[in-house]
Amino acid sequence: MTTVVLMGPPGAGKGTHAGTLAEQIAVPAIATGDIFRAHVAAGSELGRTAQQYVDSGAYVPDEVTNAMIRERLAAADARSGFLLDGYPRTLDQAGVLDELLVAQGRELTAVVVLHVDRESLVARLLNRAQVQGRSDDSEDVVRHRLEVYSNQTVPLLSLYGERGLLHEIDGNGDITEVRERLLEITYQLTPAR
Repeated sequence: MTTVVLMGPPGAGKGTHAGTLAEQIAVPAIATGDIFRAHVAAGSELGRTAQQYVDSGAYVPDEVTNAMIRERLAAADARSGFLLDGYPRTLDQAGVLDELLVAQGRELTAVVVLHVDRESLVARLLNRAQVQGRSDDSEDVVRHRLEVYSNQTVPLLSLYGERGLLHEIDGNGDITEVRERLLEITYQLTPAR
């Protein structure tokens, strides 16, 4: 069973590469951002709540995110493993994920983090805002989101590094270059067949 967390700051390419990496290790890619956007598109109460936080560059409250992840990881397609994109983002969420995995008789296989320099991230996200019309990608919101990532998510790198789970990838460069770097580690993440 392969259970992977894909991390990196906003704009690092998690969403771009999650599907390819998940396909290579034969597990579903589970992205909290996609779950939030689906609720927003459906006009659900959760979607309206999530949109307020996303638009300001803040993280959606843990209790909402944790409940969605708990439900999603219990789905049949995730029983043989998963790749989480966008979760956990805080030490508290990491604790909830640990508890959830223990309750399911599983443990994390690896945490893969994409590193990209700050100005490249800002440029990528501003370009994405133009291409996709995303309200959460204005320059002020982007810079705020990067600060939130530094303050709340970066501490997870030490936690997972201490556990020997961390695989750090240079996320600078074009999509093909980064994808090749990611695919190099899939052999380490995939159990022998």
